[in-house]
Amino acid sequence: MCRSCAAPTGPNDLSAGTGHPLPGLSRRGLLAGLGLGALTVGLSAGAEARAVAAEALSAGAVAVAAARNGAWAGPAQGRFPAGGHYGAPRGGGSHAGQDVSNSTGTAVYAAAAGTVIRRSWGGGLPGRTGNGLVISHGGGQYTYYGHLSAYRVGLNATVSAGQRIADMGATGNVTGPHLHFETHTGALGTTVNPVSFLAARGVDLAGGWSRIDPGASGATVVVIQHLMNQRGYGLVVDGAYGSVSADAVKRFQRSKGLVADGQVGPATWPVLVYTLRQGGSGSHVRALQTALNRRSAGLVVDGGFGSVTTSAVRTYQSVNRLVADGEAGPVTWRALTG
Repeated sequence: MCRSCAAPTGPNDLSAGTGHPLPGLSRRGLLAGLGLGALTVGLSAGAEARAVAAEALSAGAVAVAAARNGAWAGPAQGRFPAGGHYGAPRGGGSHAGQDVSNSTGTAVYAAAAGTVIRRSWGGGLPGRTGNGLVISHGGGQYTYYGHLSAYRVGLNATVSAGQRIADMGATGNVTGPHLHFETHTGALGTTVNPVSFLAARGVDLAGGWSRIDPGASGATVVVIQHLMNQRGYGLVVDGAYGSVSADAVKRFQRSKGLVADGQVGPATWPVLVYTLRQGGSGSHVRALQTALNRRSAGLVVDGGFGSVTTSAVRTYQSVNRLVADGEAGPVTWRALTG
């Protein structure tokens, strides 16, 4: 868990274009960044309190409206340590992110596509320690990855959602190895609760199944289309979760006695995926290879579960501290598609 990683109070004027340490967050900036967070902060009565509360509610409404469109991915596998939540007391400030604990060397992934704009101690952010990365995702959205043991991308690198960017570690002021993960919205320095921020985008930071809604696009949609085709639905694998694919998923859900809403989430994924091992072949293997490639495996998507795919599954399992048996079962699928 982080001993520091606080967002200290002070003027909120952070610039993504400078490598210098940045001022902290104002109380108003911190509260506006809560989104759907569980942190409750007591303020004095009066106009200021009402204004700050309105800002927090507005931020929450934006988070609710965010699309579960497959553009975001879980940054690491692990557990939430006690006291490592967003807003936990940290000396004169509040914990600015969510900690995810696991062993040193556990893989860390980009939460969304973007550009690495910081690669330095603490990411140039006040109150942070250890090796850190900041990724700009455009539209005023940033993510921060702290206490890393190794970098796997360079400064100014362009990254994709789910790409491996670093290894988990215990650099800086910590009690043990973990990822300190932050989400910033509006400006670098305006933090929001990472758990609720990602949940609004279909990602369970605690490691649960993702949620993908109709209208989504990208690699995870390709995974869904391949899995549906293995079940005989004959979809065009184009990575676009349009009306044809959504209607097919609804038919599949009805056939399994599920709510036919078209969302591929915790109820649908477990009955859609297959347990796969070496020697298998088909569209479900193409789905697995696509999911592994989203996590930087670099496989040829040929639908054949040979020795190369087995090695990629074992490697993925190992670097995410799963049972490294080379078999793609529900636990591995859940991590891959999260």
